[in-house]
Amino acid sequence: MQSISVTQFNNFVKDIFNNEELLHSVNVVGEVFGVSRAKTAIYFSVKDEQSSLPCVCFSPLVFGEIKEGDLVTLYGGPNFYTKSGRFNYVAYKIEPAGQGLLYQRFIELKNRLEQEGLFDPSHKKPMPKSIKRIGVVTSKEGAVIQDIKNITWRRNPSIDIVLYPTKVQGNDADKEICEGINFFSNYDNVDVVIVARGGGSLEDLSAYNTESVARATYNCNKPVVSAVGHETDFTIIDFVSDLRAPTPSAAAELLTQDRQKEKETLDLYVKKIERDLINFISDKTELFQDTISNITTKFEDFLVDKKYDLTSKTEKLSNYIEHYLKDETHSLELKISVLSKLDPKAILRRGFAKIEQNGKNVDSVKKVDMQNTLQINFADGYVVAMPKEENFKGDK
Repeated sequence: MQSISVTQFNNFVKDIFNNEELLHSVNVVGEVFGVSRAKTAIYFSVKDEQSSLPCVCFSPLVFGEIKEGDLVTLYGGPNFYTKSGRFNYVAYKIEPAGQGLLYQRFIELKNRLEQEGLFDPSHKKPMPKSIKRIGVVTSKEGAVIQDIKNITWRRNPSIDIVLYPTKVQGNDADKEICEGINFFSNYDNVDVVIVARGGGSLEDLSAYNTESVARATYNCNKPVVSAVGHETDFTIIDFVSDLRAPTPSAAAELLTQDRQKEKETLDLYVKKIERDLINFISDKTELFQDTISNITTKFEDFLVDKKYDLTSKTEKLSNYIEHYLKDETHSLELKISVLSKLDPKAILRRGFAKIEQNGKNVDSVKKVDMQNTLQINFADGYVVAMPKEENFKGDK
């Protein structure tokens, strides 16, 4: 097998995350721990009983007053940072969670059904390429069915809509929803089934979080589109259905895309650009922080080295100057001693005299001019004398 570089491998992993549509907007519930605040980001993790997930939030306002130990719902998606090979869940929105027992039952049922394979992607049926009739399981009253009709017929007036009216909450709502799904499962004149209702609390959506509705959806012979609640609401039927739409209106759009294919293609490109831009900002933010940290460390190490080097050189220079001054002082003292010994006045002070005549030294009796005066220099002055012939001593 041919080897690849670390960068190639990391880029390959990042492409997997970027190309997986199911990961682009995933809501995660967990307990916050390990909060660390930087200048441009807040790093933390969320955990449940078995796993933990590293997260990052680039807005203090989004993170708000969240603290360690809080149970929160995160809205966002994963990002793989290629430079360091780190994985983070980038949170764009954070809300407190913890609806108590109802939420706990939701999690337990979700985990059990997931282990049984009801969420397995291999079981999901593809949407028909050509849709002529849509079955809708929802209330006959309210805005949901009207929105589905309006959007479907505006985009493709030739499509028929068949309604199976049910309760969407309250007693026996789950039973009626199951009956509606089972009806369309065996009804040959529909191509796809939409199970829909508007948004609400976890309690309002409880009928769609039941095991009976999940199994009816799983066993349905027709493709089922879940369109329960708003984009941020997740129910058990969302995980079991063949396709999840964020809203009932979005379900109608997803199933009637022929006339606006170009627009939806453009929307996909815009979303991809937005996602790539967010990932780019995330990558560059982490790279910037890593670079600043490295520069700071190197600068501090540089200053320490230079300070030590300066101290060492200062000590050497000080020692050199001190030795130089001692040597020069000793040399000067020797020269002064020699000069003092050569000082003519010093010789004169020992009883000697210097004889001059006509401005010249007289160092021999033969050089004495008998006609001119002599200047006899002593250490403390001089006298003038006239040589006499009869006083002359020496060889001529």
